[in-house]
Amino acid sequence: MQVIDFSKQNSVINQYMAELRDKNYQKNRLVFRHNVQRIGEMMAFELSKTLDYKTKTVTTPLGTIDISLPKDDVLIATVLRAGLPFHEGFLHVFDKAANAFVSAYRMYTNREHTEVGIHTEYMASPSCKGKTLIIADPMLATGGSMAASYEALVKTGKPAKVHIACVIATPEGLEVLRETLPEDATVWCAAIDPGMNEHKYIVPGFGDAGDLCYGEKL
Repeated sequence: MQVIDFSKQNSVINQYMAELRDKNYQKNRLVFRHNVQRIGEMMAFELSKTLDYKTKTVTTPLGTIDISLPKDDVLIATVLRAGLPFHEGFLHVFDKAANAFVSAYRMYTNREHTEVGIHTEYMASPSCKGKTLIIADPMLATGGSMAASYEALVKTGKPAKVHIACVIATPEGLEVLRETLPEDATVWCAAIDPGMNEHKYIVPGFGDAGDLCYGEKL
């Protein structure tokens, strides 16, 4: 499994990450969602360089020209609800892609809120068979939600390629994916943080992505 960490590179993604982490910027949900979306757009652009391409002749008003275009059949999946703005960023780039949505959420399994289980209750997806599957979810903490989403999606068919995209990952979450994904899968992340606290939130992270995008839930 290949892991690409954009925080190791100098790019404007680091500016968006600084704003996402800043508790003062977090007071504006619109700004927060927009930054998640912009990271998705830039990550999707970088990912597009890894696709297979074919040449197509395009007719202009004054002649013709051969242009190299992606030939992969792309399927973008996301995990509700935190993944929606990140998914939107990918969809801005891969505007002809098919889409899938998974409702997978974590539940604390003990009174102290230190142990987490994953519950998947809903999925809407076309077949993954032969497609380039991109699963975009901002937070890769324990890796449980991402692994559960992947396993649910591939029941519809075996994808040709698998890409996992996240804003922040942890070493623990990446290790879970190494055990779950095909060997040739690629994980794209804007940053890899050191780990999680006792409640399984990424540290330093930026908090709960869903709440910061859309407001607190019961």
